[in-house]
Amino acid sequence: MEVFSDEYFMKHALREAQEAFDAGEVPVGAVVVSQNQIIAKGHNSVELLRDVTAHAEIIAITAAMQYLDSKYLPECTLYVTLEPCPMCAGALKWSQIERVVYGAGDDKGGFMKFGKEMLHPRTKLEFGISHDACSTLLKQFFAEVREVAKS
Repeated sequence: MEVFSDEYFMKHALREAQEAFDAGEVPVGAVVVSQNQIIAKGHNSVELLRDVTAHAEIIAITAAMQYLDSKYLPECTLYVTLEPCPMCAGALKWSQIERVVYGAGDDKGGFMKFGKEMLHPRTKLEFGISHDACSTLLKQFFAEVREVAKS
């Protein structure tokens, strides 16, 4: 069986982020991987669903739990293009996910300003994977939003 890299899975999360961008959503995408296979994906759908909890991570976590028919994800990895917010970190904690990998940091809204303790004690954390691609998409989105606001 071929083993894929973190960059490979982050590219899939970036595709989800691009879908969000194309739909006018904040471009955040996520995939959940189990046994080297993508079992769930999601992108921000806050505007579409008119639901402030419809973050990429929540959508992907929910889909993974349904796929596995389990409320826990102890042998899974979440790849997400932006550092999760505290709400999503809480959901990740309760899911007991094994690993979280994020691309771009979020100094304003990310959970790390509260510390890794927001995640389950056994959850491993990696960051900076495909950082430039993840942050470029976000910067492009917000530059366009600001440009529209000026008009």
